[in-house]
Amino acid sequence: MDNAINIIVLVEHDQSGIKPVTYELLNAARKLVGTGKIIALYFTDSKDADGLSLAQYGADEVRICIHPTYHQYIHETYEAGLLSEIEKEEPDIVLMPASNSGKELSAALATRLGVALATDCIDLQLSEEGEVTIKRPVFSGKAYSLCKLSGIKPYIVTLRPNIFRGDGVDETRTVDTIKEIISLPETFNFDLVREVGTELDITEARIIVSGGLGMQGPENFKLLENLAEVLDAAVAASRPVVDNGWLEYSHQVGQTGRTVSPDLYIACGISGAVQHIAGMSSSRCIVAINSDPNAAIFSFADYGIVGDALEIVPLLTQEFKRILEV
Repeated sequence: MDNAINIIVLVEHDQSGIKPVTYELLNAARKLVGTGKIIALYFTDSKDADGLSLAQYGADEVRICIHPTYHQYIHETYEAGLLSEIEKEEPDIVLMPASNSGKELSAALATRLGVALATDCIDLQLSEEGEVTIKRPVFSGKAYSLCKLSGIKPYIVTLRPNIFRGDGVDETRTVDTIKEIISLPETFNFDLVREVGTELDITEARIIVSGGLGMQGPENFKLLENLAEVLDAAVAASRPVVDNGWLEYSHQVGQTGRTVSPDLYIACGISGAVQHIAGMSSSRCIVAINSDPNAAIFSFADYGIVGDALEIVPLLTQEFKRILEV
């Protein structure tokens, strides 16, 4: 049975352009849509925004909604734009990334619409009967929950980054791109300013360099930043590092922090407490650096280096610079 599912995919972007997680959303939607339609919804302040790559990654229609306030993410303005487009299109599903903004916006949108919300999903399936089933980790990744979505549509679903990668881009694919200057309710305070970091979000990073108390002080995290710069990676940390004020909470990986699934996770001076492992165990490759040969982190690592992270990290940085010719 061929089902027609209409899906809105929210385009997440920053000053550098469209984020890779958006293309993962399109890939997930492509496998679900059947004979339906995928609309890529791009909120921006630029009339020159280009949606070609969205078409090449699977969108059937690209809709660019232009408003001056969309030069930065504010969930109130994004929510208003999404509500308007949902009312016009009446989609079955709205897909967003399980990023900071995606989590905030999906919760607000689901509450406003009174519809089902499935968060941090790692699989998405459509049955022959047209029922949507999601899979998401529970109990810190120790088990998985399989849920069938039902009730009023659209279903709001957030997908974990780095899980739904596709086979590549189809450069021959082109679709209609609609650009429209939209209006937003005057009740919004458009002078509101929020601090927006330019650092790579650790949940979206393909490579993460993470530090623990073995780094011995906040000043030594510069070593991790240097390595991350060479590898185009994000810097993360264990909970004790954040509790000590060495890094902000947005960098924390673990049960009470962020869950990440990078291709490469380099753990520097991290002992391997179960709370931390819960947040990074789904990494494709884990490299551990610790001076204690009996550290628990080595039980989860694909590769281990026994030694002082303060000595080894600079050597790794130097070697990667040589190999990558940075």
